[in-house]
Amino acid sequence: MKVGFVINPIAGMGGKVGLKGTDGVYEEAVERGAEPVASHRAKRCLVDIDKGHSWFTAAGVMGESLLREFFPSDVIHVVGRLVSSPSDSTTEDTQKAVDHFVDEEVDIILFCGGDGTARDIFEIVDKKIPILGIPAGVKMHSGVFGINPEASAVLFNMYADGDADLGAVEIMDLDEELYRDGEWEFKLHGEAVSVYEPHYIQLGKQSFRSVSEDDIKHDIASYIIEEMEVNPNHLFVLGPGSTTARIQEILDLEHTILGVDLLKGKKIVESDVSEAEIMDAVKGSEGIKIVVSVIGNQGFFLGRGNQQISPKVVRRAGLKNMYIIATPSKLQRTPRLRADTGDRELDREIREKGYMRVVQGFREYRLVKVEG
Repeated sequence: MKVGFVINPIAGMGGKVGLKGTDGVYEEAVERGAEPVASHRAKRCLVDIDKGHSWFTAAGVMGESLLREFFPSDVIHVVGRLVSSPSDSTTEDTQKAVDHFVDEEVDIILFCGGDGTARDIFEIVDKKIPILGIPAGVKMHSGVFGINPEASAVLFNMYADGDADLGAVEIMDLDEELYRDGEWEFKLHGEAVSVYEPHYIQLGKQSFRSVSEDDIKHDIASYIIEEMEVNPNHLFVLGPGSTTARIQEILDLEHTILGVDLLKGKKIVESDVSEAEIMDAVKGSEGIKIVVSVIGNQGFFLGRGNQQISPKVVRRAGLKNMYIIATPSKLQRTPRLRADTGDRELDREIREKGYMRVVQGFREYRLVKVEG
């Protein structure tokens, strides 16, 4: 095959440092200690890619540098200007590279990034060329991504071997400026063509409501508050989402619906924190309790929009000290749980649990299968 390959080298950098994205805030992310993650996640995919294809790629850190670690020079064709550092990359660089891919009539475009990168590519290719994403962004609600980098490699190989179908998927993106201000505004940009296999591709985010949804969220929140009373010396790490936000609403506390907040003794310790701030705040506490919600339809409870709750934080807490919460209506449409933490060993430990307990009411649980 002729393959177009491009990396957004700054994708995902804002996650652990609490910026909920990297669009327009790269310098601030670096000041907060953010490190590049996209190249590492792309490497996890490429190591499993079958050889024997021709690769057209953006120069430097936007694809070329990494491809040269895996493939001989005679199958790599470089387009666009040299981008030597992540800070030097632009949306225009991505789109100019994709223009070249279209001119070369590549069979598929494999990219590493998040929803913003998917949107930038879609604006050029529309439905002309299939696109497949290696997940590396903070927010990924479009349907073009594998559930993790290794799954993207499986999908790519299946497509190359003629063993996977193509289907229409939604390209969605969240307004990051509004997102940082606590507003959840999605925009549907259109339908792209991607490789489809339900065990390996993530579905687009969906939201579900029922008449009793608010009451159920209140019950779930009341249970978590009871757990805070039983564990007054533990630091409670509350992930994003309207269900977790209900906890603070009941306690009459300010909340960051799209960020991560810290509570201890039913009081706010710190709001909208980064990974480093979580690890610093746990000093002097008996331990950590993590509360995360499930993304409906997709099943992700770690690695999508809550990267501040990093592998380091999860290991410090221990999986036994994690509360996964979801309403029954959401679970009806979410048959499996998934985690994509960026730590392959931790993802394996989670997967090997087989099933995890999800809080779906006051002291009410449901065992849900974990899928790798």
